[in-house]
Amino acid sequence: MSKYAGDALSIKNGRVIDPKNHIDRIADIFVQDGRIVAVDSPPPGFVPGGDIDARNWVICPGLVDLSARLGALEPELSAAVGGGITATVCLPDTQPPLDEPGLVERLVRRSAALGLARVVPVGALTQQLAGERLAEMYSLSKAGCVAFSQVQYPIFDTQVLFRAMQYAATFGFAVHLQAQDPCLSRDGVAHDGEFASRRGLPGIPVCAETVAIATALLLAEATGVKLHFGRLSSAAGVALIRKARRAGLNVSCDVAIHHLHLSEDDIGYFDSHARFVPPLRSVGDRNALREAVADGTAALCSDHTPLDEDAKLLPFPDASPGASALELFLPLALKWAEESGLPLETALARVTCDPARILGIDAGNLTVGSAADICVFNPVEVWRVCPETLRSDGKNTPFLGAELTGRVKATLVGGRVVFGGDLVCPPY
Repeated sequence: MSKYAGDALSIKNGRVIDPKNHIDRIADIFVQDGRIVAVDSPPPGFVPGGDIDARNWVICPGLVDLSARLGALEPELSAAVGGGITATVCLPDTQPPLDEPGLVERLVRRSAALGLARVVPVGALTQQLAGERLAEMYSLSKAGCVAFSQVQYPIFDTQVLFRAMQYAATFGFAVHLQAQDPCLSRDGVAHDGEFASRRGLPGIPVCAETVAIATALLLAEATGVKLHFGRLSSAAGVALIRKARRAGLNVSCDVAIHHLHLSEDDIGYFDSHARFVPPLRSVGDRNALREAVADGTAALCSDHTPLDEDAKLLPFPDASPGASALELFLPLALKWAEESGLPLETALARVTCDPARILGIDAGNLTVGSAADICVFNPVEVWRVCPETLRSDGKNTPFLGAELTGRVKATLVGGRVVFGGDLVCPPY
């Protein structure tokens, strides 16, 4: 829990960047009763119980993550706030799957009791994620789900997906899909190209993604559902999303943070840390994803998947896919923006207000009156990624040993300092 439990707090002298409200200036933030009560000057009668001096640091909205597997809640939510994330989606492929209201309510209660990052549940689209019978979406929504997904579990019967979209559209629910045709991707473990051929790895062609996208877009056009594609991996996939948006479809997408920096070449000699679903694709695909995030076509997600060491010690085709990413989410976003010559505001938009808008939640901004979910970070501090620096149970990442720039110093959720409480000093 927080080391600071005062009702009022000021964060002073920092560079306040709030992409939603187009703010980028040196300012102070004033927090009371869990909400932001003023920017620049304190409101009348404001008496802080503590101060954070953010001189030379950035004050921004808490990050919003569109995709995470949380495993053991406490260490993963601790990792989230250590990475400046104040709200994170919990995908429905938990054990058991989030296909019953009671399971969702339990998740919400357990996460709230920890007092760390907020958990945003995405419910199962079908019962047990089996792709056969629709889950009770209306009841799951009442329990707290903001959208519905199959994650990586396929729906072989297209009519089931069509009915699911019809039902979701009727109530205004969003459907989140991971676009990968199960037949075209069957048994594949790497991008279907020259690299996989040289290594003797079974491939997953780009059309496994585009066929799934095209099918879903046609159904979305017929039903009017709000559709989001998670973790796109290819230039062709991005092109389909752009075309659909120009045609007026209510469609959005995101890219996993690792896919902005890595390509199939980073598999090297069968490095299992570079095993992902969808797979790392060509350098051209990676560059297209970077452009899509730059122009706002796509938001970013961590795609956090904590795994134990044994899961990555297997041969590449047998190793479990995924990487730990909550604590790397911000510095990797900053790295992409710097390499692309983009302003800090653009990088922060893709991990704050853009994902919040996709989820339809009031988060990712520093608007006066909104919940005081805030991240304070040093944009120039360099740190090395190693198991000891990661709070997550999962130490699995292809960036082990890398030096990254940008480190979170404090995180507030609902006005409470849930990370970096030692920075709070008595008021001047």
